Amino acid sequence: MLKIKKDDEVVVISGRDKGRRGDVLRVMKDGRLLVGGVNMVKKHTRANPNIGERGGIVDKEAPIQVSNVAIWNHEESRADKVGFKIEDGKKIRVFKSTGKPIED
Repeated sequence: MLKIKKDDEVVVISGRDKGRRGDVLRVMKDGRLLVGGVNMVKKHTRANPNIGERGGIVDKEAPIQVSNVAIWNHEESRADKVGFKIEDGKKIRVFKSTGKPIED
């Protein structure tokens, strides 16, 4: 089970975007995440008239390492670590500081 999943709200804890929050758009198998509005890069695209696509410079999200983000705890209003607990035979994710389950 992964500690950070799609649609979790995370905060960047290191790098040039430190302190910025966003929702996880995609989790990659190599330990990287796409986070909305974080780690934006400029991509130069070529026009494709066959499908009506214009060329130019596009801002898009670049992947960020999962070790550089932490899950956002709304109740505590701060970044938190993720732990696991077994309840009723199911493994669930919990916040380490409070022990409360993370809503999926």
